[in-house]
Amino acid sequence: MKTYYAPEDLSKFPTIGEGAPDLWKKFSEWYGAVFAEGALSEREKALIALAVAHTVQCPYCIDAYTQTCLEKGSNEEQMTEAIHVAAAIRGGASLVHGVQMKNAVKKVSI
Repeated sequence: MKTYYAPEDLSKFPTIGEGAPDLWKKFSEWYGAVFAEGALSEREKALIALAVAHTVQCPYCIDAYTQTCLEKGSNEEQMTEAIHVAAAIRGGASLVHGVQMKNAVKKVSI
């Protein structure tokens, strides 16, 4: 099945550095450091990345971090809960912006 986001394109990600190899090297080093064990475990970071991937709706990231989460020892229940956390924050952010609407209504109504 042909889709806009071709799963095989994920493996082509490093080619984005061909036009700017120095920047790609810096990004790759930083990216690797971000996901290294630190105050958070690699497993916890992968769960965060999976949740963020769903929030920014990146199919490549969803595929990659689903795999990473499994490799780091997460199970489907934990991954699903992480996605629900992301959805709750995203939904809450939409709702809290309703205060903007209420403020605008008050201005117009005065």
